[in-house]
Amino acid sequence: MLKLNPSARIKKRYLLIEGKKEDVEKAILEYIGILGWARASVVFVKSEKGKVIVSVDRKELTNVRAAFEMCKEDIKVLRVSGTIDGLRIK
Repeated sequence: MLKLNPSARIKKRYLLIEGKKEDVEKAILEYIGILGWARASVVFVKSEKGKVIVSVDRKELTNVRAAFEMCKEDIKVLRVSGTIDGLRIK
């Protein structure tokens, strides 16, 4: 099995977002496009109760947050954390 050096790993940040999964996806694609989506390596981790947990590359975090500010839908970033356990959907 091949192992990665810690420096080669993608360092992620997890965002707890209030909004719909479709609106989040649309906002990111409209603002940073497909190439930006690939750079940010966006992954939807969990979705329930009108809240979504999204994993994003830490270098692209500001671009993703800016996408939410620019969109017309009501999307709020409630919390950002380095671990999923730090978010906890309540």
